[in-house]
Amino acid sequence: MKKTLLIGAIFLLLFTAAGISVYANMDHSSKSQQQVKSTENDGVIRVYGPGGPLGPMKEAAEKFTAETGMKVIVTAGPESNWIGQAKQDADIIYGGSEYMLRSFMLSHPQMINEKSLTELYPRAAGILVRKGNPKNIGSLKDLTKSGVKIIDVNGAGQLGLWEDLAGRKGLIGGISQNIDISVKSSAEAIEIWKSNEKHDAWITYESWHYRLKDVTELVELPEAEKLYRGTPIALTAITENKNEAQKFVDYLKTESSHKVFQKWGWK
Repeated sequence: MKKTLLIGAIFLLLFTAAGISVYANMDHSSKSQQQVKSTENDGVIRVYGPGGPLGPMKEAAEKFTAETGMKVIVTAGPESNWIGQAKQDADIIYGGSEYMLRSFMLSHPQMINEKSLTELYPRAAGILVRKGNPKNIGSLKDLTKSGVKIIDVNGAGQLGLWEDLAGRKGLIGGISQNIDISVKSSAEAIEIWKSNEKHDAWITYESWHYRLKDVTELVELPEAEKLYRGTPIALTAITENKNEAQKFVDYLKTESSHKVFQKWGWK
């Protein structure tokens, strides 16, 4: 009888000790998770969007950090490259056009704080040609000439851009027959433009010339023929830095930031 009681007491002691150990580990794990969560909100403003507006967005972010001490990290490029991380920590999302950001909102419902949606500055479409403009392209009509090879970006804020321009001049058929290749993003177009000189022109935003001055010349269209698309920006619904993020958006709407965007080809 005494032996049985002794064995029972030993098991009870071991069970209690194990329970205390498990509880301690759970408590430690909970504290660790709290510590990780607290470090996630590090005060850094994280901005995501397409590559087109990267130049002025990054420059404005650097000026904002210098003036306020608040760090801003801008991550840009094709959405597939950053959307996974953005779903975890994005404070701000911007678009390369109004339809582009609204398409993002349809694809990722409840990620954008729609009440915060605002427009920054418009940018005009133009024609990029090779250095020296060897095909002597000076207008939309010149893109219909025999032998001209055009790159078309069928997406990335440029969806339907060339067709809207050509349609007003009755040039849809002529330009269409000279489109040598269509791609989904500006990044793809740039890679092709740099690796294969057989392409003569790319109808895109004037702003891309300022990123590609070493390999392009810009043919500006007459003001009456230009098309403009916007540059929308919004806070995310998941941001933990709402006040700081809004301060950066407000800064982007100042005249100082406007001049930065103008330098990069925005109106």
